[in-house]
Amino acid sequence: MASPKSRPAILALAQCLPYPPHTGVTNRVYHILTGLQSRFDVFLVPFFRRFHHPDQGAILEARDALRRELTWTAGPIPIPAERHRIRRVLNHFASVFSGQPYVRFEYAASGFGAALREAVATRAPSLIHAESLDLYSWFSGLPRVPLTLTHHSVESDLLRTRALMTPGAHARAYLRLQARRLERLEREWAPRVAANVMMSDVDEARLCAVAPGASTVVVPNGVDVEYFAPASRSPQVRGKVIFIGPTYVYQNRDAVDWFLDSIWPRVRRLEPEATLDLIGGAREGDSARYAAHSGVTVCGQVKDVRPFLESASCSVVPLRIGGGTRLKILDAWAMETPVVSTVLGCEGLKAVDGENIIIRDDPDAFADAVVSVLQSPPTGRRLGTAGRSTAESVYSWDVITGRLADYYAALIG
Repeated sequence: MASPKSRPAILALAQCLPYPPHTGVTNRVYHILTGLQSRFDVFLVPFFRRFHHPDQGAILEARDALRRELTWTAGPIPIPAERHRIRRVLNHFASVFSGQPYVRFEYAASGFGAALREAVATRAPSLIHAESLDLYSWFSGLPRVPLTLTHHSVESDLLRTRALMTPGAHARAYLRLQARRLERLEREWAPRVAANVMMSDVDEARLCAVAPGASTVVVPNGVDVEYFAPASRSPQVRGKVIFIGPTYVYQNRDAVDWFLDSIWPRVRRLEPEATLDLIGGAREGDSARYAAHSGVTVCGQVKDVRPFLESASCSVVPLRIGGGTRLKILDAWAMETPVVSTVLGCEGLKAVDGENIIIRDDPDAFADAVVSVLQSPPTGRRLGTAGRSTAESVYSWDVITGRLADYYAALIG
């Protein structure tokens, strides 16, 4: 993409290839970078993940799409551990015996360093935007300009929560080990960067507790309120429930397992015609296990989630692990789809129980809330209208990226 050479350049480091924007992280990264492009020249150096881009055609299609949107995009770099299982095992051993977190070895790819050098040689950056602390091993060799670090969640806190819910003493011990090493990394790097970009006030407080004195700015997730808008307000399908999120991500898999085991049976007893659509990539074994439940359809990854949201009578967010803010809720709000969530599922959002969402943590209470939405269309319409209003006024990507662009301009200035 051509642009005036007088504009400052931003070098962006990404742990994923953010196109198509179908998952939570890729959605955010795509909209943040394209939003920044309206004010700056964005030079992107990305890794790509096998679950997002399973073949060369998908990789090239994503690369070419980003090259049309951004000033410059490097050829995406594969993550070695995703291509060779033995490399993943060796990375875990290296982490245990070296004292370094696992991510230090997962993102050790010489091609990434070469792409960074090419980007800097093409245009000296005025600011560096890193999309994850996972890429910390590359920070020391970067030009000495303001560096900002995005935290999609406070990873050390996320791993500790996951450890509490993981069976097996050895697995729990390993997760706690990684949590301690990531916390040490957060304590080291958060005060050193020009700004830590946080998803919510809650995550900001968590990071500041780990790294007092760190400079932070809250830039929540957003939604494209023009793209995610009900097209026709056609009647929703009675009894249709939807969950959105790839279950190869641990927190989504835990949410679906808990929902199917502890909540869905009661929903089906109280509303026998209820059906559940699971949207998002899943491992083959998990897909078969989910489909064995009555009324459940595993839809997998879809190109356009809007028809599923528009026809659903209720979107569920039964998360028990996580951080950041939930794009799945923002998309549902924008589509006027009623949402039932756990407290953690809507953490960090402007969510008001009974107004734009229903919030329940107890499995029976969660099931009863879902049934109440399914059986009362006026309740669903009221929740959906309030959700749309919240999405438009607070979470529009145009508003969010505009604020971040202003903040970056001040850092550069």
